[in-house]
Amino acid sequence: MDRRKFLKGSVLLSGLLSLSPSDLWSSKKNIIPHEPRKAKNIIFMISDGMSLGTLSMADLYSRNILGKESHWLRLYHEKKISRALMDTASANSIVTDSAAASSAFGGGIRVQNGVLNMGTDGEPHFPIWQKYKKAGKKIGCVTSVTVTHATPAGFCVNSAKRNAEPQIAEMYAALGIDVLMGGGDEFFNPLKREDQKDLYDVYRKKNYQILKSRTDLKTIKKENKILGIFNTGALPYSIDKANLPEFTNTPTLAEMAHAAIDQMKEHPEGFALQIEGGKVDWAAHANDVAALIHDQLAFDEAVKAAIDFAEKDGNTLVIITTDHGNANPGVIYGNNATRNFNSISSYQFTNEYILNKIHKEYSVKDIKDWIYEANKLTLSDDEAKHLQSFYNGLEKEEGLYNYKKLPFKLYSEIQKSRNSVGWISMDHSGDYVEVAAFGPGSELLQPYIKNTDLHHLMLKAAPIST
Repeated sequence: MDRRKFLKGSVLLSGLLSLSPSDLWSSKKNIIPHEPRKAKNIIFMISDGMSLGTLSMADLYSRNILGKESHWLRLYHEKKISRALMDTASANSIVTDSAAASSAFGGGIRVQNGVLNMGTDGEPHFPIWQKYKKAGKKIGCVTSVTVTHATPAGFCVNSAKRNAEPQIAEMYAALGIDVLMGGGDEFFNPLKREDQKDLYDVYRKKNYQILKSRTDLKTIKKENKILGIFNTGALPYSIDKANLPEFTNTPTLAEMAHAAIDQMKEHPEGFALQIEGGKVDWAAHANDVAALIHDQLAFDEAVKAAIDFAEKDGNTLVIITTDHGNANPGVIYGNNATRNFNSISSYQFTNEYILNKIHKEYSVKDIKDWIYEANKLTLSDDEAKHLQSFYNGLEKEEGLYNYKKLPFKLYSEIQKSRNSVGWISMDHSGDYVEVAAFGPGSELLQPYIKNTDLHHLMLKAAPIST
């Protein structure tokens, strides 16, 4: 026997036996356990009412028609994020509304549908953006609907009624929210408020710069807080904004997100920003596939804005999710499914715009001509007559955002026979939804969570000193 080899082997064996099992299997040497890095900033992104089918169809459309993968799905493919499935229930239903869903994120508890951060016994729960504001961070909300709507409000205020938007506008001023951008002129304008209060003047006196157009985004002053109100009601749908000249001076969600981040990024204590694609939900309520896909893609551009900043900054946690599903749309199997789905690229306007243009004076030929111009769909006489019957008062459709009783459901069924996209309803659904997290604190995301867990994840990722 070679004595030297024997002694060398003995030394190696004794060295191995002195190690713990975890040391033996570790691929890295001298690993010192350490606390996860904390986030200085939080960007919480919500595509309101986004069923998984919506995310899927937006990515399919982007790849098939635009020739590129969606930014959200690219994060998955490049393995840059933590990912989870989330239960979206409220305190009183497995199907939530946006107020209860946002309160789960904002207040950390499940509340009943219709209220904002108020418990089942009426007790208030301190909203998370107020917590961060008190701790010295700047806070903001950016949305494509009214800034006082349920989703932004759920991160900021307590209210027994989600529809108390005139009062919520006043609460925002009292809280001193640093950046607010979206729609809702009727809640600030004295000529439109029932009490005739001039909230714009109230905000000006609190050192807010008032923005009213896309052009105004270029005039933002760093020393001011920002109130950007770009429309009465919600902002226009993205596809209409792209094709109708009257909306060219309305900012996109991504442009507002860029401006909000830029306004707050240099604050020494950091910031907390919510970004909501609120019109995704409204499009799903209307079963409007063109509106849905293009507003989801507009949200996707805002995702890019947030991730681009977070990658450069290195101190920002980005959470990307939805508050609930809505209408569960999807592409239906068939020999021509791909071709039919791709035909949506010919749609020039939302169904809301198309159906609002039809009047009771329209003949069957007028309706057929207009539908072909707007969607490149050739209707039969029977289909045109069925649409016509709604404008003659013979039929009506209900719906949460269908104030004019337009035939959204009928028209989506007509489109379905050509584009192969089906819907299960015109309302919210209780399905579990996607969550993605990027940046410091993303490792805290577990594979299956409740909506309230995201509240506590934020506070762990960006803890508040007490």
